[in-house]
Amino acid sequence: MISNILDDLPKAIITLLVVIDPIASVPIIIALTSKMEKKQKKSMSNLTIITVAILLITFAFVGTTLLSTLSISIFSFMIAGGVLLFLVAMELLTHGEWRFGSQNLQDESGIVPLAFPLLAGPGALTSVMLSFQTYGPLVTGLSIIIVSGITYVILRSVEPIYRFLGKRGSMIVTRIFAIIIAALAVQFIIDGVKQIFH
Repeated sequence: MISNILDDLPKAIITLLVVIDPIASVPIIIALTSKMEKKQKKSMSNLTIITVAILLITFAFVGTTLLSTLSISIFSFMIAGGVLLFLVAMELLTHGEWRFGSQNLQDESGIVPLAFPLLAGPGALTSVMLSFQTYGPLVTGLSIIIVSGITYVILRSVEPIYRFLGKRGSMIVTRIFAIIIAALAVQFIIDGVKQIFH
């Protein structure tokens, strides 16, 4: 039992970490938090990681049942996530920041687009559902907790990265990654549509 957990846990952690890929989200996080005060940034990081963990745990344990009850396929989620990601990419390309939500409610960025669809996107939600079926609840739950912890550390490390890159460097990196995110969004939509009409 313990040996199986020790064998399966690293696989589950690595798979989920690769899918979530918090490092790739750093330029986007910089763009979202560039006008926030230190207290706001911390608050948004806390909200983001709590939302990510709740989404992942919910989908791991009841995702399949929930989707089937609502007659929604995971591929519909892929399309919805793709559309959201594309909107994020367009905002970052044209304005260099995420402008939705009022100035006083910028913590909302911790939910959309940061928690979903950037971190706990369709790929991550599918991954935890498959992990639950493959490795069981204990390994899946532990992997979500560990990956959420790693992601939180990365979120809280954005400030020194921003200082290193500077304002102009951050803007350039953000726009480059925005193009990559736009391509990823289009791929999500294409894959979802293919599977629905397969």
